[in-house]
Amino acid sequence: MAMLLRTRPATTPPLLALFDDAATIAHALAFEAALARAEADCGLIDGAIADAIGAASRAIAIDAAILADEAALAGTLAIPLVKRLRAALDGDAAKAVHRGATSQDLADTVLMLQLAGAIPLILADARRVVAALTALAERHAATPAIGRTLLQDALPIGFGLRIAHWAAGIAAATDRLAAEIADGLPLQFGGAAGTRAGLDGKGADVAAALARHLGLASPPGPWQAERTTPAALAAALAILTGALGKMARDISLLAQNAVGEAREGIVAGRGGSSAMAHKRNPTGCQVALSAALRSPGLTAIVLGAMPQEEERGLGGWQAEGPVLAELAMLAGGAAAVMADVAEGLDIDEAAIARNIAAAGIGEDIGESAALVTALLAPSRKAD
Repeated sequence: MAMLLRTRPATTPPLLALFDDAATIAHALAFEAALARAEADCGLIDGAIADAIGAASRAIAIDAAILADEAALAGTLAIPLVKRLRAALDGDAAKAVHRGATSQDLADTVLMLQLAGAIPLILADARRVVAALTALAERHAATPAIGRTLLQDALPIGFGLRIAHWAAGIAAATDRLAAEIADGLPLQFGGAAGTRAGLDGKGADVAAALARHLGLASPPGPWQAERTTPAALAAALAILTGALGKMARDISLLAQNAVGEAREGIVAGRGGSSAMAHKRNPTGCQVALSAALRSPGLTAIVLGAMPQEEERGLGGWQAEGPVLAELAMLAGGAAAVMADVAEGLDIDEAAIARNIAAAGIGEDIGESAALVTALLAPSRKAD
């Protein structure tokens, strides 16, 4: 059952497509084809058998709804999928399918492949946010505005200083997420108990070849019960979402009628009200704030799953896949919408000037302009 009415408002069509059932099945079949090819490369199976498995993986048609029912019964996607692939082959080719692998190898590797496709999209939109905010911060670095602490008028600041803080936080979070994929996301390949048994002592070579065929990194060994990789990815995605949420929170406050210092740009069909035609709602900020509200709890699930039992856990890694997919879609949805907000942000200098004059706190903005330059320096170096 599709849930686009719940999922689409929070993310983008490309990210939905990366994590949908069709993509998951395609990646799972690609894993099986690449495994056969890797084992042929290492002399464990005949090249013609690998060709047959690859051809069957590309040709087989699988109904996602039926496969989902079967996976629910079996407890894992790999069991019904491998059964179907073997049924499409015969003889030695059928026997060679999934050799030396286990269900978690397929599940973790599919997740890494999906994240490897998703994270560059997320980073691209996050960098759009930083670029747009950097230009705005520099433009308004010396514009006197009310600084607010504890939601009350405080002392004057440069309006651009507030924007520079948004940019700096998002840039740092973007760099953190980029670092997680800098060396490539890792293949998971350990076999039934993480020993790579049944591969004639060629497990490391098979893993290296498999990683190469799939475009993943080849780690020193399997990581099926050592879950720092999923935990680090979850944390990095949530931190970026939180940084985008900070920007969204401030803009939504600045957009209040009594303040009116900044608003989302006008986009046809966005920000209206079903009951009040006069309203201009900060709908983009709403998307990012909703994502920032959901992400910490999701991240806690992945962190809580880290102490997995012995060689392969029960319930822990099974929980991580859907959670990491959701975290990626939320981060990507927030980044995409806030990129649009940043690029179209409507800053009302007259309202800023009117508000600070009414507050009667003067216009001494201290070292705001210098701080803007300092805060933006790291992102400028990245450019």
